[in-house]
Amino acid sequence: MNPRGAFAGLSTIDLTYHVAAMPPPNAKLVADEQELSAGGPAANAAVAFAYLGGQARLITGVGQHPVTAIIRDDLSRFRVALEDLAPTASEAPPLSSIFAIGNTGARSIVSASRALRSLDYAAFRPAVLDDCTFLLVDGHYMPLAIAAASAARARGMRVILDGGSWKDGLPDLLPLVDTAICSADFRVPGYEGEDAVADFLRGCGISEVAITRGHSAIRFWCPSAAGEVAVPQVDAADTSGAGDIFHGAFCFYACEPGATFQDALAKAAVVASESCRHIGTRAWMRHWGKPAGAA
Repeated sequence: MNPRGAFAGLSTIDLTYHVAAMPPPNAKLVADEQELSAGGPAANAAVAFAYLGGQARLITGVGQHPVTAIIRDDLSRFRVALEDLAPTASEAPPLSSIFAIGNTGARSIVSASRALRSLDYAAFRPAVLDDCTFLLVDGHYMPLAIAAASAARARGMRVILDGGSWKDGLPDLLPLVDTAICSADFRVPGYEGEDAVADFLRGCGISEVAITRGHSAIRFWCPSAAGEVAVPQVDAADTSGAGDIFHGAFCFYACEPGATFQDALAKAAVVASESCRHIGTRAWMRHWGKPAGAA
C-alpha cells in the first residue's frame, strides 16, 4: 500500500528540550536532550503519514528566511512534497519552544504559531490534489482550508478535519468535511459536552466523528457504529505532537483496503502512544516496530 494524501495548514519550527524541571527565574538549565524539526499540525501529520509509507503533499507557507531551511530539509528527509504559498516571505516562520519535563509526559510550550504567514491564497492550485485520495486540513489558514476542501470535494476526495480547537471560519468549512477528528479541547460555541459536539458536527453533514482524550479512550460516531476505542497505556516521556502524529497515522490506516473508521482509529492510537514514549516528534520512528524497552 502506497496511498497519496494532501495536508493543508500550518508549518512551524519546533525546538524540543527534555529537562528535569523548568528553570526558575534568572536561572540557566542544561537540557538532557534536544530535537529540532519542522512542526505544526499539518506538517507533523504529513511526516507521520509519509514515514508509515504514504506519499504526502504539504500545502502551507514556508518562505525564504534562512531558518526555513530547517523546515525544507526535514520535509525533504521524509519525502514530503512541499507546495509553498508564501515563496517570497522573508520574515521568520512561526517558532515553538517545547519543554518536556521529567519522564511524566508533562510539557510546557511557548509558541508563536499565531504569527501566521501571509499566504498567497490565489496561488493555490487545485491540481496539487491530483492523484490524492484524501485531504487533511487543520484550519490554521482558513481560506486555504476552504479552497482546498472545495477542490477536494469536487474531485470526490475524502476531507478530514484535524479539530484541535474551534477556529473562526469553521462554519464555512464544516459542510465540506467528511471525517472530523477533534481533541477534547474542541469547543463548539453554545454546545456543552462531547455528545453535543458530536451531534453538532454530524448535523453539519460530517459522517465520521471522533474525539480524542489523551490517554483515555477515543469516542467515535459513524453511520454503522458508535462507541469507544481503547488507547494503549505507556510510560509517557513527551506528549508533544502526539495528536498530529495520530492524524497522520489515521490517514494512512484509513487508506487500507476494507479499513473501518474504528480500525483506523485503533491503529493510529498505537502509533501516537508509541510517540509519547520518546522526546520530540521524530524519535519514535527509530523505535517503531521494536518491543517496548528494546534498544
